[in-house]
Amino acid sequence: MTALPKLAQFSRVVVKVGSSLLVDAAKSAVKQEWLEALVDDLAALHKRGADVLVVSSGAIALGRRVAGLKSGPLKLEDSQAAAAIGQIALARAWSEALHRRQIVSGQVLLTLQDTEERRRYLNARETLARLAAMRAVPVINENDTVATSEIRYGDNDRLAARVAAMASADLLILLSDVAGLYDAPPESDPNAKLIRVVERVTPQIEAMAGGAASETSRGGMRTKIEAARIAAAGGAHMVIADGRLLHPIARVSDGGECSWFLTPSNPVTARKAWIGGTLELKGAVTIDAGAARALANGKSLLPAGVTRIEGAFARGDCIAIRNEQGAEIGRGLVALDALRAEQIRGRNSSEIERILGLPGRAELIHRDDMALAER
Repeated sequence: MTALPKLAQFSRVVVKVGSSLLVDAAKSAVKQEWLEALVDDLAALHKRGADVLVVSSGAIALGRRVAGLKSGPLKLEDSQAAAAIGQIALARAWSEALHRRQIVSGQVLLTLQDTEERRRYLNARETLARLAAMRAVPVINENDTVATSEIRYGDNDRLAARVAAMASADLLILLSDVAGLYDAPPESDPNAKLIRVVERVTPQIEAMAGGAASETSRGGMRTKIEAARIAAAGGAHMVIADGRLLHPIARVSDGGECSWFLTPSNPVTARKAWIGGTLELKGAVTIDAGAARALANGKSLLPAGVTRIEGAFARGDCIAIRNEQGAEIGRGLVALDALRAEQIRGRNSSEIERILGLPGRAELIHRDDMALAER
């Protein structure tokens, strides 16, 4: 049997919390005891040095009663209004609970376009990276106040998986109202067995997925399997665990029942594979021999080593990196558009702010956004 990973080995963890776990639907109120226990678990991860990100549902569930809306499916405009009201209460609950553990929190609201459109994706990615550097815990939710049925995730399982990939997390924990993936529906089959390890999502694994389990939840096992695919492609392992009990993450750490979905990759290699093999080139830079040696030694590409700029690329586009002989030695996501890159070509990093008139990253292409050709 495949050895199960240990939580202590992960350095950046995304935890997804569903509405049915966090909110008492009958009272339209946060389950405070449960939240405090979960935040104790998150604080333990944070204390040992891990970066923690929370993807939390609950805004609509918290806001619908205040808005005078009855139970059951809501019209789009009612959902948006309930989300606007409930998001304040949701953010306050997380902020206060984390503050009691001396942890700074931040609120990040995303839409589908923020994870699909390149420039918005990069902006969101940089915000999450900066919050991690500050040791703050972002509390992330889909921006239900502006999302429509045509341009939304509709569930936070897949959103959490995209956030994990965006933030280069190495673990995604989906807290659910079941203990994990079963080989049959556990509510109707007493002989259903929990699948402890899934090494690869196959058609057989997909066939085990069912529908949503509760009124306040928009997801189900099927969306969790889709999330596992997204997480694995981004280099993150994923866990489905029972979130109904107190201290659910501590239970996973202690070997409690859950389902692990494994990936053969890691966030860095997965991102580099994506850059190296699946992106359309929008331009190129030619670099001198010194810069080529620096890249081979694991350094980022600085403007000083660039001798030529080609193409009309925008910030975040994938461009080729060529040596003095014109051979492509790698690809990367460029931090500036072609016009600004030309302005600082060949210049020392200390001159960038003076030339461009604003501070920015010293690297034209960061090493984490670069895939070098095999030598």
